Amino acid sequence: MSSPLRYEVSENPPTPLAFGLAMQFTILAIAGIVVTPAIVIQAAGESMSYLEYAVFASLVVCGLCTFLQARPIWRVGSGYILLMGTSGAFIAVSIAALKAGGPVMLGALVLVSSFVQFVLAFKLSWLRKVITPAVGGVVIMLIPVTVMPIAFDFFANVEEKHQSFGAPLVVFVTLIVGVGLGILAKGMLRLWTPVIGIVIGTITATIIGLHDFTPVKEAAWIGIPNFAQLSFDLSLNASFFTLLPSFIFVTIIGMVETVGDSIAIQRVSQRKPKSPDYRVVQGAVGADGLGNLLSGFLAIVPNTTYSSSISVTELTGVASRRVGMFIGGIFLVAAFLPKLQALIVSLPPPVVGAYLLIVLGLLFVVGLQMVARSGIDYRTGLIVGISMWVGIGFQYKFIFPDLFTGMWGELLQNGMTVGGLTAIFLMLLWRLTSSRRIKTECDLKPEAIQELQSFIGQICARWKLSDTIKSNIELANEETLHILQKSRPDDEARKLSISVHKELNTIELEYVLAHDLENIEDRLALLQETPGEFNEDDYSLRILRHISAHVKHEKYFDVDFLSVKVKC
Repeated sequence: MSSPLRYEVSENPPTPLAFGLAMQFTILAIAGIVVTPAIVIQAAGESMSYLEYAVFASLVVCGLCTFLQARPIWRVGSGYILLMGTSGAFIAVSIAALKAGGPVMLGALVLVSSFVQFVLAFKLSWLRKVITPAVGGVVIMLIPVTVMPIAFDFFANVEEKHQSFGAPLVVFVTLIVGVGLGILAKGMLRLWTPVIGIVIGTITATIIGLHDFTPVKEAAWIGIPNFAQLSFDLSLNASFFTLLPSFIFVTIIGMVETVGDSIAIQRVSQRKPKSPDYRVVQGAVGADGLGNLLSGFLAIVPNTTYSSSISVTELTGVASRRVGMFIGGIFLVAAFLPKLQALIVSLPPPVVGAYLLIVLGLLFVVGLQMVARSGIDYRTGLIVGISMWVGIGFQYKFIFPDLFTGMWGELLQNGMTVGGLTAIFLMLLWRLTSSRRIKTECDLKPEAIQELQSFIGQICARWKLSDTIKSNIELANEETLHILQKSRPDDEARKLSISVHKELNTIELEYVLAHDLENIEDRLALLQETPGEFNEDDYSLRILRHISAHVKHEKYFDVDFLSVKVKC
């Protein structure tokens, strides 16, 4: 059960409390930050010196970006507690990049794909109709499909004498503790279950002689990697262009996950529920993009937001951005503690495999929840189902394996890429084949009401709508315009774009305005909370609430979208 919110995002708890909570966040997240690059680098067969460097650089980048999320600069950063950590979505493509061309290949691919994220961060409104939660959910569910074989390989990645008994025992103990405790535990303990599973599994591996603590003993308490031992091949081959589409696509999917996290953290960080501010979302995606840019320069696995931020914030009731700043600082300090890094990097492979199995299983459920929250009707179900099986079919070479060879064969062996592209294609097909949006533009002024009412009357006549439905649409339009005009400064003229769209049993009026309006969706919610209070300025809001089936107001840095749906 969640705790009452004690500190909102702009409130400052006492320093000891803020630091203690930051330590709790850090302990929950640091395993993922360190273990993920360890999995990628070990699976690709890279050197231990590169692994030590990658762990150090990952902690530095995640620390800087977590601090930036809490304390934004310009339009980069959300202003909320959003932990940044190494992205598990990049495991498969990062392994492929390292095998194809080493760290330089990985860095170049991450660097180029990060610019796509910057563009989309500032023009996020472009994708609002295509990159939907359903599309993001499909891709997230396909991540375990592509990465799970790697987890299974870790199960037996031990000396031959331990493969018949030692490795299976360690996997079983890690899973039974991690999964069993996760089922039985409640509250905060549930968040610690993967870490507890790792600890118990490692102790078991040590008892049966499967774990060597020598690297931990030899590691210094304080220090930085020996950069002189690093040697990167600066040449790139044709595999760069083969892998680039996959990296760009995974970057977009990581952006979709960040969008979901930044919406959720707003919900749990405010005492009074408000509609999501998409300027916060754009800032979160911008900070994510900066993290990927730095990761590209440093030739390491990119980062993303960690959803555990939302869970811990909701459970503790502390959403202060001061905690987020402390978390970023702790990550930076941890980068200079080699013994801590060595302890995590030297985890026995069966423990890592079991941990990865738990994490990927939970990741699949996250994708499933994203699809469910988007609402599953016949069309959405068809898009999700077909995309999933197309992705699985190509991943395991069930679909015409001899037909796709060379560059296309390598690209289409990634089920996440193929399944995600299928979902986007089908979503575009849905949008293109649905009824056409009829658009017009006008100046936001009193005379616009008559102009737009005439426009709506023509559409209603074309669609042969009844007089009652026509009257409802015209009334909704009139009251919406009154609200927009009251929000406009008297000395400032604005262009208004309106589109009308018919979808199943509703007519949607969408208003696009380059204006920093007070959120109308929140104002309607406030009316519902205080039905007995009367204010003349609320006339239009009350009528709009009565006549509309749904009102949604999305605020971006450059534009506002106001959607009003009327039942027909």
